[in-house]
Amino acid sequence: MNKTKKMMAGVAASVLAISVTGCGNQELPPEPTDVDCDDWDWDDESGTYYCDDSRSPHFGYFFFAGKLFKNKSKLKSYSSYKSYSKSYKSGIGSGTKGGFGG
Repeated sequence: MNKTKKMMAGVAASVLAISVTGCGNQELPPEPTDVDCDDWDWDDESGTYYCDDSRSPHFGYFFFAGKLFKNKSKLKSYSSYKSYSKSYKSGIGSGTKGGFGG
């Protein structure tokens, strides 16, 4: 009986370690490289990158599907973003994100 308890504790610890490892490792799409901005940050709310380089002419712009958007309002009004946004938001917590274009 003691051997069984040890084995079950080991199995439970392994399952817990695997599940915890998978939780926080959501891969992000690659940062844009063809735009004049040296500091891209991920915006969880929109599921896109935005330029956080105060020296860039694109400072504060959002990047989606190969295009730059001056603010979230412009991004959210873009027709392709509307469908992406629905799939991105439904993917939160599942480890998947919708099709990020770019």
